[in-house]
Amino acid sequence: MSQDGATAMDWKKDGQSTNSTGNGMGNCVRNGSNGVVYPPYASHRLRLNPSVDHKPDNYDDLQLDFSPLLFSSLERYLPPALLNSSRDQKVHFMREILLRYFPEGERTRVQKHREYRQKIISNYQPLHRELYTMHAQNFFVPSFLKAISENSEESFRNIMSEPSPGVFTFEMLQPRFCEMLLAEVENFERWVRETKFRIMRPNTMNRFGAVLDDFGLDAMLEKLMEDFIRPISRVFFTEVGGSTLDSHHGFVVEYGMDRDVDLGFHVDDSEVTLNVCLGKQFSGGELFFRGVRCEKHVNVETQPEEIFDYAHTVGRAVLHRGRHRHGARATTSGQRINLLLWCRSSVFREIRKHQKDTSSWCAECQRNKKERQRQAVAATKLELLKRGSSAI
Repeated sequence: MSQDGATAMDWKKDGQSTNSTGNGMGNCVRNGSNGVVYPPYASHRLRLNPSVDHKPDNYDDLQLDFSPLLFSSLERYLPPALLNSSRDQKVHFMREILLRYFPEGERTRVQKHREYRQKIISNYQPLHRELYTMHAQNFFVPSFLKAISENSEESFRNIMSEPSPGVFTFEMLQPRFCEMLLAEVENFERWVRETKFRIMRPNTMNRFGAVLDDFGLDAMLEKLMEDFIRPISRVFFTEVGGSTLDSHHGFVVEYGMDRDVDLGFHVDDSEVTLNVCLGKQFSGGELFFRGVRCEKHVNVETQPEEIFDYAHTVGRAVLHRGRHRHGARATTSGQRINLLLWCRSSVFREIRKHQKDTSSWCAECQRNKKERQRQAVAATKLELLKRGSSAI
């Protein structure tokens, strides 16, 4: 579902007339069911770029068939004429768009997941409540905060290394934050065992770990993505939607002899992935990277220059494209726990449906494109030689 207006989205309330004035706006129409007046857009577009200075409304108190965070995120892309409208008007406008892109089955799944989360939050007692609100000074190391504050490519590169193209590593989390988050996860898992509550694991590949969003850390992680990861991604991952990241999936994974031991070769369901080691004492568990691929080329062979292995260090982050193929080697002793934040862009995902040329980010597409260009140049040279020979 696009949230940037890259694709036009038509909206017309069934049974309403839309007397357009030529700029997409017509006379206001009153909805007979609740008396609220809505601007009738015969054909409207969401903005290509968000209104960054606009502070969205909070929708948590409403009974909606979509996530309240989705409404807050989408609101920044509303046409200027709607930004200062009532919350009811904005909800109506956005809901009409969302209904076109989410089938009933998906809406039912979202509603059930919301109820699942609410059941956890209503019963689970947090250990460290300070984790649930973003306290940047207490969470991040000074060098990372300074780079984010300066918000430039130069400031980011000053704290980063890029040991392999598209893989960035940097010091990020303070030890105290890592300790608190580990303790919070252990507290949550203890509650799960004691209450025999059946929880959803982070993904289909990990049998251990927990989804942080599910027990109340979603708002903090949303701030982490919006205020700290998106500025970096805007610079280094523009071609995969880095500047339009608008949703996330946050979780921890656990590796050890009595946990998941390793992780197979895969790509993430994200545009940009943040991976930070929280601890504890361990050996092994290195990440291995094998090049960025589109869906068509995800299983093609790896080129020698794409091979890169990375050894985790507590508090140090790895940032890479979700489509960067990777895996985790076996953790041979101890226990390794990592924080993962899959950052997604609905804008990029909508564009990708219609994107034929992925050579801006798929390494195999780049190689194929260069080979076609080389062959075209060679064919042109050969034709010119033939013409020159025949002229003689």
